[in-house]
Amino acid sequence: MQDTIVAGAYLCDEETVKVVCTEGPDRIRELIAMGASFDHGDDGNLHLAREGGHSHHRIVHAADMTGREIERALLEAVVNDPNISVFKHHFAIDLLTSQDGSDTVCHGIDALNTETQEVVRFISKVTLLASGGAGHIYPSTTNPLVATGDGMAMAHRAQAVISNMEFVQFHPTALADEGLPIKPKKTRENSFLITEAVRGDGGILYNLSMERFMPLYDERAELAPRDVVARSIDDQLKKRNEKYVLLDISHKPREKILSHFPNIANECLQHGLDITQQPIPVVPAAHYMCGGVRAGLQGETNVHGLYVAGEVACTGLHGANRLASNSLLEALVFARRAVQPSINHMKSSSLDLSASSLWTCPLVPKSLGSDVMHKILRITKEVRKELQSIMWKYVGIVRSTSRLQEAEQKIGKLEAKWETYLFEHGWQQTMVALEACEMRNLFCCAKLVVSSALARHESRGLHYMTDFPHLEESKRLPTVIFPSSHTTGTWSSRQLHQQPIVNSMV
Repeated sequence: MQDTIVAGAYLCDEETVKVVCTEGPDRIRELIAMGASFDHGDDGNLHLAREGGHSHHRIVHAADMTGREIERALLEAVVNDPNISVFKHHFAIDLLTSQDGSDTVCHGIDALNTETQEVVRFISKVTLLASGGAGHIYPSTTNPLVATGDGMAMAHRAQAVISNMEFVQFHPTALADEGLPIKPKKTRENSFLITEAVRGDGGILYNLSMERFMPLYDERAELAPRDVVARSIDDQLKKRNEKYVLLDISHKPREKILSHFPNIANECLQHGLDITQQPIPVVPAAHYMCGGVRAGLQGETNVHGLYVAGEVACTGLHGANRLASNSLLEALVFARRAVQPSINHMKSSSLDLSASSLWTCPLVPKSLGSDVMHKILRITKEVRKELQSIMWKYVGIVRSTSRLQEAEQKIGKLEAKWETYLFEHGWQQTMVALEACEMRNLFCCAKLVVSSALARHESRGLHYMTDFPHLEESKRLPTVIFPSSHTTGTWSSRQLHQQPIVNSMV
């Protein structure tokens, strides 16, 4: 608990921290019972690793691919359960909601089958978002290609409360492709992660002149928490006008390096670099959103029937900065906690299947023709890159009020330009295409990050402001973004079925 709260810069919700630390071990036992396989030491007990910010060796892991192993075990359990239907290649567009007095109620979701290009409507008493983060609002991220903030954006449009979006964790060490002897043939979809455990195991950071720099910034040197390490690297890169720094583990025994980091060693070797002999080129990359849809201790939101778990949620566990490995733990604990209230909600609410026709159905833009669609997709791709570069330049690891305001203006202009282009080319308010819907969500999340960052007049955890460089005890409160009214705003900030009816008379 202490390590979590210290890493979170005392912004964590203490009750949430207690729940996760208390229930975590049982969740791990359940995973093992499901078939997840974790590393064991010579004594036959689980091997426990230590990562940045942890005072003890306590992290259960599967070599350097723990997340992958957990996902493998869970997916296998899902596939083998006849009671669970999986709809692959379905992209969630918007939540279906209605107003019951002052309450918002969720009735399911509209999705786009990206293989057949058909819209599918799911009517449900209970919806749980487990859609992950929004790393792709930045040019370099460790997140998978699908992490475009879809859950956060859909929930925001559906009147859910959003919290702490300014706290974006940059992983200090993603593989810097430009520093590899053999460059990758094509640009990666996401950055390759060099785990914290490399530093935990004695890895040392150098700049390109082979000067060790971490002791200049923090007495814990390479074992300082992620935000400190990321800021220090960022400072070195800016001061020296360099693209990456070096992480060296080669002073350790070869066998030890290869047994602890097989995945990293293999990836580097494919690009002509032997980590047992040479340092690894690394650069910070967007890694984890500590903020998200505000959730209670049962994963519930302020929207009835809507639950959240994992990175899309803001449970209060991470505060202003997530402690290493707490993300997997939080996802497991809250997914489990959301079960009973979901069942209770389901039993107490009635489902009107005829209600399906209450919402306008999204349209697939077949009528536009392939030439126009091709143009729209090309422009959308360019706009996506431009948004990412604005975010990295103005809303990155180190921020200031003036630069955040500049970002706000630039994003507003870019979004207006993109929407105008779409609508001038025959796009309609209820039209959907994967790339356009992702873009809409990226705009929505980027704006949530900027407005949250502007609201915090202090530096705390991951949010570092040059014009407010200190912690302010009076500001030790979560940032909260309440639902906005439907009447105003851009295409990205309204649900498709809430679009204003525009007479398209020419």
